Amino acid sequence: MTIAQNVRSYLRNKPYLLEALEKGIVNLSELSRQIQEDLKTDNTSAVKAALRRYSEELQKHKQKREEKVLQLLRRSGIAVYDRKAVMITGKEIDTKKGMKVDLLDKHVYLIDRKDMPERISALDKHDNCTMIVIHSPEELEATPGVVAFLATLLAEQNINIIEFISCWTETIMVVEKKDSLKAYEVLSNMIG
Repeated sequence: MTIAQNVRSYLRNKPYLLEALEKGIVNLSELSRQIQEDLKTDNTSAVKAALRRYSEELQKHKQKREEKVLQLLRRSGIAVYDRKAVMITGKEIDTKKGMKVDLLDKHVYLIDRKDMPERISALDKHDNCTMIVIHSPEELEATPGVVAFLATLLAEQNINIIEFISCWTETIMVVEKKDSLKAYEVLSNMIG
């Protein structure tokens, strides 16, 4: 393997470094010294040259990917549903409304607060939530980076997503009630 291939392989599983390279905010000299040590190579200039080329490539790719994501989101709609609850149980419960996701040994329910059973042993529950649904065109399924973009957008505003479900053209995010207005503002400004 060439040094350039080794550098790319090294960076492949380091998403924060890749993001810094995409944004052009990393000191290439310092990073190349660190990579050189980790890869145990003596050729600093080759590592730095590989980093520079890869960084430029990532920046072009990111710009195209981000443009596609933004174009898709601008054609999307947003809806907010208040008074929701999330409950995770070890046993199935009978609910006529809401959403249910079966995991191996758990069941996740997204239901109206008023429909939450009182006498159920829950592994975890959040009973003061807001569900935000983004309805997108069908190209959502074939557009990489939409889910990552939305999650990062909210994370940068210190908004925690309690549950996140992506189904075909619907992206469903559940947040605490206290974060709902801020989350809606951030997402609606992006969607337009």
